[in-house]
This record gives sequence, C-alpha cells and structure tokens, in this order.
Amino acid sequence: MTGESPTKGSGPRRSLLRLLHVVERVIEGSGAAIIFATLSFTFCALLVNVVLRYAFGSGLAWAYEIHAILFPWLVAGGIAVASVRGWHISVDALIGILPDAAKRAVALLVSVAILAIAVTVIRTSGPIIKASQFQRLSEIPVSQYWGYISLYYAFGAMAAQAVITLARQILAPDYDRDLPQQSFS
Repeated sequence: MTGESPTKGSGPRRSLLRLLHVVERVIEGSGAAIIFATLSFTFCALLVNVVLRYAFGSGLAWAYEIHAILFPWLVAGGIAVASVRGWHISVDALIGILPDAAKRAVALLVSVAILAIAVTVIRTSGPIIKASQFQRLSEIPVSQYWGYISLYYAFGAMAAQAVITLARQILAPDYDRDLPQQSFS
C-alpha cells in the first residue's frame, strides 16, 4: 500500500477519506454476503433435491428454477466485490510506459467512463425491470423481477465505487492504490 492512510492528513479530508473507506467496506461486505447467501442456498437446494430424487424418486421442481433468481444476484455480488478490489479484466501494457501524471489522467477518465456507463444502465434498465414483473417462473410463484433488480445493485455498486475512486484520486492520488496495479479497464 502506497501513499497516506485514511488516518493521516488534515481534518475534513481525513474524515472524508475514512468515510470513503467505510463505504467501500460496506459495498464489499454486501457483495460478499450476497455471494455467500446465493451459493449456499443454491448448493443446499440442489443437495436436498438430489437426496429426495434418490430416496423418493422425485425431487423439488423449484430447485431447477431457483437459479434464474439467484444467479443474477451471484454475479451482482461478484461485480460489487471486484469493483472495490480492482479485480477487473484489463490490459495495461501501454499504461505501464506512461508517466505518472498521464496514468492519473487515464485513471480519472476511466472512472468517469465507468460512472457514466453505470448511471446510464441504471437509468435505461427501468422498462426491462418493470416488464420482468410479468414474467413468472413455472414451478415457483416468483416474478423474474427479483432477479432483474440485481442490475440496480451491481451497477449502483460500480457507480458508487467510481465516485469513491474519483474522490480519492482528487483528494489523495497515492492513497491505497499503486497506479501500476490500478485497473484501467
């Protein structure tokens, strides 16, 4: 970890950096909790289904459909964790040869682009999510809506992380990120 910690520096700036750090931990923790819950529930449902099929000849019909709701949430949780940790797929061979000032400029532009894309997806996905209320799974009386709203969580987490990254790059450019390790994707 290079640069200053969130506990060093002047008062308001230090407080803001601490708040940004707390928000990041909340995003990461919520993503990890979603991943854990969705994987655990899916595994348990499939395990119970297998046991029932072999023991009684028939299983839980809804166990074949629950993934339609849980898988989008699993992906959304992964997106939230990846955005906080900077675990994006990136090709940064050309970034490595740039001077630090240019790397910072590219990092700012990438954060702005991510924010713009995330906000655009959130704003334009409303009609699709509203239409999904009328799509029902055949075995369980649950609307596909509950899977589709994971879009709001995933892209909201990406937008929040982009804002945090922008604020951190402006307030403390060397804080918590080594620019050569920064994802520029």
